Amino acid sequence: LLREVAGDVAFALRSIEHEAASRRAERELARSRETLHTVFEGARDGILAAEVASRRFVVVNEAMCRMIGYSREEILRLHQNEIHPPESLARVVELFERQMRGEISLAEDIPVLRRDGQVFPADVNATPVVLDGRPCVIGVFRDITSRKGAEEALRKNEEKYRLLVENARDVVLEISLDGLVTYCSPVITAFGGYDAGEETGQPIGKYFADPLHLGKIAASLLRVVELREPQSAEFLFRARNREPFWVEVVGNPSIENNQVTAVHCIMQDITERKLAEAQREKLEEQIRGAQKMEAIGSLAGGVAHDFNNLLSVILSYTGFAMEGVRDGDPLKNDLLEVKKAGERAAALTRQLLAFSRKQVLQSVALSLNQSATGVEKMLQRILGEDIDLVQTLAPDLGLTLADPGQIEQVIMNLVVNARDAMPEGGKLTIETSNVEIDEEYAARHVAVKPGSYVQLAVSDTGCGMDEQTRARIFEPFFTTKEKGKGTGLGMSTVYGIVKQSGGNIRVYSELGQGTTFKVYLPRELSATTPTDIKPVTITTRSKGTETILVVEDEEALRKVALRTLGASGYKVLTASDGDEALLVSAQHEGDIHMLLTDVVMPKTSGRVLAQQLSKARPTVKGLYMSGYTDNAIVHHGVLDAGTHFLAKPFTSADLARKVREVLDEGISSLADGQEHAATEVAEVKEEQPLDKAALRLLAPGDGHGSR
Repeated sequence: LLREVAGDVAFALRSIEHEAASRRAERELARSRETLHTVFEGARDGILAAEVASRRFVVVNEAMCRMIGYSREEILRLHQNEIHPPESLARVVELFERQMRGEISLAEDIPVLRRDGQVFPADVNATPVVLDGRPCVIGVFRDITSRKGAEEALRKNEEKYRLLVENARDVVLEISLDGLVTYCSPVITAFGGYDAGEETGQPIGKYFADPLHLGKIAASLLRVVELREPQSAEFLFRARNREPFWVEVVGNPSIENNQVTAVHCIMQDITERKLAEAQREKLEEQIRGAQKMEAIGSLAGGVAHDFNNLLSVILSYTGFAMEGVRDGDPLKNDLLEVKKAGERAAALTRQLLAFSRKQVLQSVALSLNQSATGVEKMLQRILGEDIDLVQTLAPDLGLTLADPGQIEQVIMNLVVNARDAMPEGGKLTIETSNVEIDEEYAARHVAVKPGSYVQLAVSDTGCGMDEQTRARIFEPFFTTKEKGKGTGLGMSTVYGIVKQSGGNIRVYSELGQGTTFKVYLPRELSATTPTDIKPVTITTRSKGTETILVVEDEEALRKVALRTLGASGYKVLTASDGDEALLVSAQHEGDIHMLLTDVVMPKTSGRVLAQQLSKARPTVKGLYMSGYTDNAIVHHGVLDAGTHFLAKPFTSADLARKVREVLDEGISSLADGQEHAATEVAEVKEEQPLDKAALRLLAPGDGHGSR
């Protein structure tokens, strides 16, 4: 009690305090209600409270009004069923009852019906409460349209990439950091015969055929993890049936929370590419080999050409000297040795010209069967009794345009090469056949053209060759024989003859398994019967009285021709080039019966000189001399029909004999020769026949027999 000074009671403090507390409580409640209202109305999610018994709404916030398109008053008059599509009511009621029983609080993906009839999905979190003494349920509605759209887009995206992965030609793998396959695309079945499901959990190393590749794949995966960058490598893959084939594996790191958790790999079958690369490398190697042989051939041909002039002078003057020495004189024996050495040198230059494809061929329609049977007796003598010679010749063999002497030389050299590969005896087989080379085979071999060919195969059961020897077998001066037992020109001569004849040669050999050489020459489809090969007639008369114009840019050779022909009774006019020759002809008042000219000369070639001279002297006969082929008188090494030719090197006796032979021939003036050459149809091969002496020089052979 509060009293006045006089002691009378003024008022009770308790009543004042109670009133103040009540007012404070009211103010706090108002603030609390205001806060709750602000939160309730400011929530982004829709909030609805429904009475359990009537299923009618008693509380709603503004967000819910916007969400379903009704005003607050309209919503408070609605039943719970009116905000859900009819077809979804059963599920909604079932979920509502479960929420009331406390089994779940969140009902996901509930369809909600807007006032305009549109339906949207919502997650509804419901909580049982008591409002004004009535059991109610408060539901918080969250519109998940955007999330559902994102999920659907994600689902479609995942489906798209799943289809891409599962239908791709390449295998997709996921590999864990411990090397296990955690995912494998189904194409592995077609790729290697494996089952994608069975391979999950298997070590990646089981797929690779070469054990050496296990370390390689491990190192590649480690680089992906360490560098966090894609890495690629090539491996031999092993299919379920154990068949190996090449694959390229590209690995990419899978990074989560800045950590590499796995490696995603794409595995592609590259077997065809590897085969193509190997084929390209093989062709490139063939091209390099062909270029090397071409370069060596050009060098050899140039050397042989210059050397032929020197040998012609050496052999001729040796002959002159021998004529002046009596029999029994020791000097004559010395000169004879010089002559023999010169002849051996001449044989070597012919081999060099054969390899370099600079010989002059006199091609005819030829049967390889005739060539093989024609030298059989000689081959038996070369081979000896410990080697069995078998010839299997096709009875229907076609013809080819080739020089018979050169083809015999090819057979001889191949047989000698085979003999040297069988020092303890064995079997040698010569076969002929018709073959067709298709586009595919031609594409795999440099300078081979598809078409019809005749084949000559020479096989032995000898020691064979390794890869290094096979790669060099046709190089000039390459030999496996010990020093002094081979020139190294036998197989290079074969190569040159075959190539100049428009053909190709292949060698197949392995150490201890023998060797087969296959020669392919173009089949001459227009010819039905082989050309008769007439024996060479020896002209006994070498003297004469005719006038001969000798044109040669080498002074030493001019002197040889002047001395030789002069001694044989001929009147000789000389010139160093074409221009001088025409001047000499114009100044000479008498007849000129023959033009003897070099083919390759400065200013004017021998062919052009002959054409010009024939205009003023149409009856003059012509004889060309040269050390190698030139397109002036040959085409691809084949002598123009009706053209007389003397190959360098020659002796003075060879020169006198050939001049007499041409002068005594019934036809053939230069004018006739020009006209005849215009109808020339031969266009093939290479090389000039060696005489018997040259063949005897080649008898020791060259090639792969390594003793």
